[in-house]
Amino acid sequence: MKCAKLPAIIAGVFGLFLLWLPLSQQAQIVLSVTVLGMMFLFMRRPENKTLRLMTFVFAAILALRYAFWRTTETLPNFSEPLNFIPGIVLYGAEMYCLLMLAISFFIVADPVKRKTPERMPAEKCPTVDVFVPSYNEDAELLALTLAAAKSMNYPKDKFQVYLLDDGGTDAKCNHKDPLTALAARRRRQQLTALCEALDVRYHARAENTHAKAGNLNAGMEISSGELIVVFDADHAPVREFLNETVGFFRRDERLFLVQTPHFFLNPDPLEKNLETFATMPSENEMFYSIVQRGLDKWDASFFCGSAAVLRREALLETQGFSGQSITEDCETALSLHSRGWHSLYVDKPLIAGLQPETFVSFIGQRARWSQGMLQILILNRPFLARGLTMAQRICYAGTNLFWLFPLTRLTFMFAPLLYIFFSLEIFQANIMEFGAYTATYLISSFAMQSYLYGRVRWPWISELYEYVQSVLLLGSIFSVVRNPRKPTFNVTAKGQTLDESKLSPLARPYFAIFFLLLAATGYAIWRYFTEPMASELLLIVAAWNTINLGIAGAALGVVSERRERRRNQRLPVKRHALMRHAGKVHTVLIQDASSGGVSIQFIDGKPELDTAEPFEASVELRRNGQVMTFDVVYRSTRKRDGEQVFGFAYAKRNPKTFMVIAELMYSDQSVLQERLTRRQKPLNFFLGTLRFARWTITETFRSMQYASGLVREQTVKSFADAPMILAERADQAPDTSGNHLTLFGTPNYA
Repeated sequence: MKCAKLPAIIAGVFGLFLLWLPLSQQAQIVLSVTVLGMMFLFMRRPENKTLRLMTFVFAAILALRYAFWRTTETLPNFSEPLNFIPGIVLYGAEMYCLLMLAISFFIVADPVKRKTPERMPAEKCPTVDVFVPSYNEDAELLALTLAAAKSMNYPKDKFQVYLLDDGGTDAKCNHKDPLTALAARRRRQQLTALCEALDVRYHARAENTHAKAGNLNAGMEISSGELIVVFDADHAPVREFLNETVGFFRRDERLFLVQTPHFFLNPDPLEKNLETFATMPSENEMFYSIVQRGLDKWDASFFCGSAAVLRREALLETQGFSGQSITEDCETALSLHSRGWHSLYVDKPLIAGLQPETFVSFIGQRARWSQGMLQILILNRPFLARGLTMAQRICYAGTNLFWLFPLTRLTFMFAPLLYIFFSLEIFQANIMEFGAYTATYLISSFAMQSYLYGRVRWPWISELYEYVQSVLLLGSIFSVVRNPRKPTFNVTAKGQTLDESKLSPLARPYFAIFFLLLAATGYAIWRYFTEPMASELLLIVAAWNTINLGIAGAALGVVSERRERRRNQRLPVKRHALMRHAGKVHTVLIQDASSGGVSIQFIDGKPELDTAEPFEASVELRRNGQVMTFDVVYRSTRKRDGEQVFGFAYAKRNPKTFMVIAELMYSDQSVLQERLTRRQKPLNFFLGTLRFARWTITETFRSMQYASGLVREQTVKSFADAPMILAERADQAPDTSGNHLTLFGTPNYA
């Protein structure tokens, strides 16, 4: 192994020598092109670890040569503060990016791929407590998660499921506001009935202190299992979740965590509004498919709040889940890693959940993440924490520091405007120098991004995600810096739908920035053609601003929310079943299933179906000799691959129905894996850039259509009448939620 790494070590030593070697511009171009050529050559063999390490070395050479040049030759003169101050800010942003690049290289240099552990005999299986913390989630959402948890394939006497309900606490049930108290009591009554029907333990504590961490700790007080599993309210596990994870704890007595990825059934706002969900890798796949595996290499994979198994013995050392920050998951992992406990990561989707679909809820979630991670950075100081290895310090510090990206992203967005509008020279370089250093560094950066993450992240998507978050997260960052203990935990809304296409309430600053950049582009063109001696720096800055304008244009599409009425997300299941109707039995194939219904193909003839006539039938599903039946109602017919497929809704929505839904949707892990694999296909930089450029144009025009529609609407009604209009619409809006869950006659008050 040491011999295999020798070429990389030699290349590293040679690279360090090159960093301090003074070169002319021509020599630098030759060096950069040569190093790029070697990089591209070695990238053709990603499975070879030696060549992989040498690729990192060559990328580092270009990055550090750029940093050396930026530090020694491009900074404005200190005697010119109008240039020097913003120049130093831009320089600091670039050095931050280089630091994060180095940390990311370190983290993902050699990602780990875990194999499924051997299944333990029933008598040796540890006892497991399954916690489903809840606050304000709908009863139907909870019913599916609880049913899937109860359906897990594990000795029934070895695990118990708990619903930890913070929406029905004693404090809420006795609230001074009678309406709040009534809603809490009704929620507790309904969820208690649901838990009794599913054989799940319901628990509501006295008051909602320390948010989710406090709720989980309250669950620890009423349970005693050796292992604790945490599922968010919308995270339904597959049948084999425990068999895929619990066995690892038998191998290592100091293992405190087995984390699995978060897999989502629905699109986030970018995926929904740009219509990429079915074809493009999701945002979270870069973290869960690459970064967490890289962290696992250094024993630094951390708890992500759900879809994880933890050892009770380890948690008792820290008095349970940590609650100092609002990201209790990462803080808990940091605390236990510093005490010598270990973690590992299983890169296999074993749960299916929901992510925020509206832009408002998306930003709210990211604000909580950024504030929580920065709280840990300030209050826990992972880079100085005792008990961590140096590798763990780097990993944790990098994970926390990442959330400063809004500062750098907005710096890069607005920096070109200082020269275009005010001729401030905050970056001193000519075209030749820009090509020799900056262009080659950027090419290597994009090439490395494709090399490391190409399967899970298409070109320019990271830049777009960072920009749309940065505009509104800046205030969250400053809030944490001013008072690290101030942020409070806010529950992220899930499962929301939109009945009409419209601009997000948060869209205004994105339009303002877009028009500012557009004006800068026009002014730069005017300057170029009217100034007698237009500088080369103007061309560089104008090109930079044009890229920013493209990102801002695509972002307008993200904040232009498309109508989305589908509440129930479907999974392909391909299950044979029998349908009984009017004394006849039909063999059918269930093509897909959701929490709202199933799509069925008839194999041996179909009955007469008409949406105008009520048609109810019973479907019989079998597994391992067990028979599960459920009633359905005909709703629609459509064509799929030349075959007629018929849509049926569940006639009843009771606990028995949700056990059937869990069996249909989550009995086979490969369904989630296939859906994930189908999206994880790389897109080369050229095609990715063309696709992004198309979004810039089409999404800008779509957003302008939405904006013009809003202006027309506001022309009809004044702002003073707007609250009345919204109230009237709410009263007249049709119920699109489908059948409600009923439990022993108790309506859904959640």
